[in-house]
Amino acid sequence: MNIAYQGEHLLPGQLGQFFIVLAFGSALFSAISYYFATTSHDKLDGKWLWMGRLGYFLNTISVIGIGTCLFYIIYSHLFEYHYAWEHSSRELPVYYIISSFWEGQEGSFWLWGFWQAVLGNILIWRAKSWEKPVLTVIALSQVLIASMLLGVEILGQRIGSSPFILLRTAVDLKASIPIFNIKPEMYKNYLQYITDGNGLNPLLQNYWMVIHPPTLFLGFASMVVPFAYAVAGLWQKRYKEWIQPCISYALFAVMVLGTGVIMGSLWAYESLNFGGFWAWDPVENAAIIPWLTLIGAVHVMIVYKNTGHSYFTATFLTLISFVLVLYASFLTRSGILGETSVHAFTDLGMFWHLVIDVAIFAAIAIVLLVVRRKEMPISKKEEETYSREFWMFVGSVFLALSCLQLVVVTSIPVWNAMFKTHIAPPSNPVTLYNVFQAGFAVVVTLLTGVTQFMKYKKTDTTRFFITTAVYIISAALITAVIVYATGVYKLHVVYILVMLGAVYSVLVNGKVLADAFKGKIKLAGSAVAHIGFGLIMVGALIAAGTSKIISQNNSGLDYGADFDKGNNSRENIMLYKHEPYKMGDYTVTYVGDSIAAPNHYFKVDYKKYDAAGNLKEEFILKPNSQYNNKMGLVSSPDTKHYIFHDLYTHISMAPLNVMQAGMSEGHEEDANDDANYNAPITHDVSVGDTIPYRDGYVVLERLNTEAHIQNIPLDSTVVAIGAILKIVSHGVTYEAEPIFMINKKNGNVFNFDRKVDDAGLKFRFSKIIPEKNKIEIMLYDQPEGKRPYIVMRAIEFPYINFLWSGTVIMVIGFLLSIFRRNKELKTI
Repeated sequence: MNIAYQGEHLLPGQLGQFFIVLAFGSALFSAISYYFATTSHDKLDGKWLWMGRLGYFLNTISVIGIGTCLFYIIYSHLFEYHYAWEHSSRELPVYYIISSFWEGQEGSFWLWGFWQAVLGNILIWRAKSWEKPVLTVIALSQVLIASMLLGVEILGQRIGSSPFILLRTAVDLKASIPIFNIKPEMYKNYLQYITDGNGLNPLLQNYWMVIHPPTLFLGFASMVVPFAYAVAGLWQKRYKEWIQPCISYALFAVMVLGTGVIMGSLWAYESLNFGGFWAWDPVENAAIIPWLTLIGAVHVMIVYKNTGHSYFTATFLTLISFVLVLYASFLTRSGILGETSVHAFTDLGMFWHLVIDVAIFAAIAIVLLVVRRKEMPISKKEEETYSREFWMFVGSVFLALSCLQLVVVTSIPVWNAMFKTHIAPPSNPVTLYNVFQAGFAVVVTLLTGVTQFMKYKKTDTTRFFITTAVYIISAALITAVIVYATGVYKLHVVYILVMLGAVYSVLVNGKVLADAFKGKIKLAGSAVAHIGFGLIMVGALIAAGTSKIISQNNSGLDYGADFDKGNNSRENIMLYKHEPYKMGDYTVTYVGDSIAAPNHYFKVDYKKYDAAGNLKEEFILKPNSQYNNKMGLVSSPDTKHYIFHDLYTHISMAPLNVMQAGMSEGHEEDANDDANYNAPITHDVSVGDTIPYRDGYVVLERLNTEAHIQNIPLDSTVVAIGAILKIVSHGVTYEAEPIFMINKKNGNVFNFDRKVDDAGLKFRFSKIIPEKNKIEIMLYDQPEGKRPYIVMRAIEFPYINFLWSGTVIMVIGFLLSIFRRNKELKTI
């Protein structure tokens, strides 16, 4: 039976689905046309090329159309669409609505396809003789990306997942909304019960998540370009020619993907509460794996360009890099990492679809390598041991080995699924990865310096050893100072060796950069990039290895078994509102709250005093939390940035009533609220008298004979008197006015209490004592467990700015290298 659903806006979804089908069809048409344009050598060649371009332009327009329709649906809060309901809400500001656009798998696939469309159009313009074979590969990639969004069923199998599926199709609303079982006829008006969406994951409500995913997916998309050039070179038997243009695109890919990975680290550092910037989560590993192999490929391509050595290695690493991008997508989207990663997407039923995607491109690479194996250029002369190309090759091999270790361990769930085994993931993966990857980093950092003293083909060994010895001794002395001053010497010896390699790399490449300013300007790009990489390693080592928990809990207070599942009670302190607490060099005070829905900000005042007790520094940090029905308390830190260190603070626990209510002034309460306080202490006071209590004092300033009670009209038969109280707690002043009301006709008495939540107090004006010219005030104070409090963790990260500044420097180095390679292309 057809139901005429009311209030639905079907046109945007229908138009969006049309664009998805068109994107798939036009990409397939373009791939086929470009294929025949590449393989035909007759008069139809030009027509095939024209049709390939037309198909790709149509695909680009379709991709833009998909994005426009989806953004309109989300921005207009059309919650009849499952994607908008699942990932957004009305309270989200525009910039977080943008984040919700790619929070789901469908949106992120669109983002990937959008960047590939942009890159394909650039290549149509710039690739020249490479356009036909290169665009064949890229258009094929667009076909597979578009297929992920189809959301259609063929022979009982669903192909892809559409972002334009209606909510009533994706969710069993009749089961979740009881009224439909009582009155089925109301189902046609289901939208009146869907007033808002689920909202964006609280962890993603960070400005870095507005720019991090576009950058990361541009990096993923750009990885197809070097792959396409390598395939084109093998396919067309133009074995040597593809290397030169490929280097520029590979440099661009590693620059953007590397930037995206570091942006993810910044997001984790500023938004997540694990207290760091890298946790070796499987999804983090999946992003860095292809970056490592393509970095290795770039260096080996440069070796081949200059010496003719290592062609197969350069080709293999270039091809495998994009295959690993697809494998990374499989890991994060298939649901196979569901129990080992907090970042992976849930399974949308595309497991085998993703496997086929990887298999197609892996098969293309393998077949071409096998078929062309005997024709590939091979240098008959072995590399000299003391040549730059030999050690650049060694460095690339170590990058590949680093990648292999990450792949093997990250893929444990895959091995279990394939071979029906039950291998447990490492119990302490961070330590395992740190030690292994640090070992590879020692070699790589040293080689980024050593190779700069070598020449291609042959090096003067005497001069090389003298120069290397001078710089390695200088680096060792500087390293000794650094590890002693920062405490790195307390770590595993392999980390000290990494520091030595990083310092050595910075020194050597600094020398090369100085030479570049003297006229060898073409060397500047690699030197700057290597200096940036060295600084990244220095900053990461010191910040992660010597970070210090300054919120040491020496009180012996435990926050409960549930707390200890995800936190360490010894590293968290409890702050009661307005009670100063000595924490390391700081005196910290929880001073207040503010709410900017859905976030609840906790204001923590930091003070630092000198030995004489004079205030040296004061600032307020505002870590925030929100209570999420699915995830519980979700907190994001706030950080005080200094030149040489950061002070990081996040909320580990806060009482639910504080989260929901925030700051509040006095208001009426029923008698049941008395249970939240200690037994009251009664005081008979006159105007001007002081009432001392545990955390301060209270002064009765005056009586208000014209007191008013909200929503209660008063007439001549009723007398209402307010007691104006000034409360001073830990140096902070509050006011409260409890009210005593009496009906002159019948003598009935009413009390209207007033609370000062920040001070943990409640006041009741309980009696007038005219013969003593006094009144009776009952003072209720909260026991410690009931008073407003937070539990917080504070960490000091020394020298972390070396990590962030190193990233910027490395990106500048990549840009300089890209400009250099593009300039070389113009001279060919």
